[in-house]
Amino acid sequence: MSLPKIDPTSTHAWKKLQVHFQSMEEVRMKELFEQNPDRANKLSLEWEDFYVDFSKNRLTEETLALLFQLAKEVKLETAIKAYFSGEKINETEQRAVLHTALRAKETDEIFVDGENVVPKVFKVKQHIENFTNSIVNGSKKGYTGKPFTDIVNIGIGGSDLGPAMVVSSMEFYKNHLNTHFISNIDGDHVHELLKKLNPETTLFVVVSKTFSTQETLTNAHTIKEWFLQIANHEAISKHFVAVTTNTEKAKAFGVNTDNIFPIWDWVGGRFSLWSAVGLSISLAIGFENFNKLLSGANKMDTHFKTEPFQKNIPVVLALISIWYNNFFKTETEAVIPYSQYLNKFSAYLQQSCMESNGKSVDRNSKNVSYQTEGVVWGTPGTNSQHAFFQLIHQGTKLIPTDFIGFANALHKNKAHQDKLISNFIAQTEALLFGKTKEAVLQELQNQNVPKEQMERLLPYKVFEGNKPTNTIFIHKLTPESLGKLIAMYEHKIFVQGVIWNIFSFDQFGVELGKQLAGNILEKMQKNSFDNLDASTSKLLQFYKKLT
Repeated sequence: MSLPKIDPTSTHAWKKLQVHFQSMEEVRMKELFEQNPDRANKLSLEWEDFYVDFSKNRLTEETLALLFQLAKEVKLETAIKAYFSGEKINETEQRAVLHTALRAKETDEIFVDGENVVPKVFKVKQHIENFTNSIVNGSKKGYTGKPFTDIVNIGIGGSDLGPAMVVSSMEFYKNHLNTHFISNIDGDHVHELLKKLNPETTLFVVVSKTFSTQETLTNAHTIKEWFLQIANHEAISKHFVAVTTNTEKAKAFGVNTDNIFPIWDWVGGRFSLWSAVGLSISLAIGFENFNKLLSGANKMDTHFKTEPFQKNIPVVLALISIWYNNFFKTETEAVIPYSQYLNKFSAYLQQSCMESNGKSVDRNSKNVSYQTEGVVWGTPGTNSQHAFFQLIHQGTKLIPTDFIGFANALHKNKAHQDKLISNFIAQTEALLFGKTKEAVLQELQNQNVPKEQMERLLPYKVFEGNKPTNTIFIHKLTPESLGKLIAMYEHKIFVQGVIWNIFSFDQFGVELGKQLAGNILEKMQKNSFDNLDASTSKLLQFYKKLT
């Protein structure tokens, strides 16, 4: 079963949406609320500990009906079945896409090439649990007999961003181990971290599917050389573990066979934190909490797989994004979590969304005639309010924004939380209603501003409003709720890719620069800059002159 290959612009729903858009383009959401007092109830979803309010969008129930019709016409239901079935829906790489299997229940059966992969997943989970417990409780020690105090994850892309985001988000649940992440090939960053570490009490987790990723292996070898300045070669096996498909290369590096954690080619890098790639998560917050993260994701999987589109959170959010991207022609989408714990969440979504759906060739090998993924960005509120919210409120761009908030503070400081949530809710209200010329005038009059100055200030203080937002309100930030939230966005990405008729699970766009970097490195080493364009040649000469 492959994914359907339907150009969305050929559907009846798309054509109807184009006509419908003409009547909706200038609609004011304020008027929609006035016309329908029950709008907030009609355009919201409540599921477990999630409340999703999408009423503050430039759409009506007619808009949603047409979007659901679009989903039906591109055969989204068929695509969802293929997604969970183990079929090779990543056709360009001939791979299944089964990060969902990593959080499946032990009784589930999910087949890849005729083999039920769930037992293999649980075997690795057991390995992760045993290893985690031995490091956390101190029974497994370093080469001098001291327990470990620090964990360093060495990876890049999905081997770094996912685990780093979760560990940061779950700081409240962390144990005594200090967790660090090395990804950038920038040697200065590596050495700054090494200055803070004691080799006797540091465990290094090398994460590379092929054990050949340039950045990861360069960093791993640099760290290994630093380690060997103090320890002997036999000590490597106690301090380095690997997450990889390439057992032989890991062993050649010095990793003990018992400390190699396998992953599979049906797990894409940017969706791999649920696998052994999440070993650093398990070490940081304990296996029990890691397992709760997986459980939360599994609950969202079940919701996505079984709920009708009208009650399906990822489907609704994806369709709303399609509405803005392809009809309003918006180019960016902001994600603002009102929790400092989620300070890496938007950066994680940048990779997940833009690497997945930043494509311009459809599943029929043709160039698309419509926009696909926009730019995804953001930073936590309330910091963002004092930075780029000026642009969202009064700039020239329409920027749909997701607001993510948690009702209950983990440290139970009610005074802080009341102020945080008041800002969280107030911003969506401000973006909805704005501030009219009349309201500004009244405000200036109340301040006794002179008439001449009032006339000059007036246009600067008007807020247009009518800016769309989704509000994702969650009871509390827990490992389980975070698992649900991440999986929600994963499925949103999938739905968008299905509708845009693109392959979401390859990433050929990241390869060209890597290939050229290898060629340039070789020329640098040979000090030969022949057969290069003038700009590249001049840049290399400038670099060589300075170094």
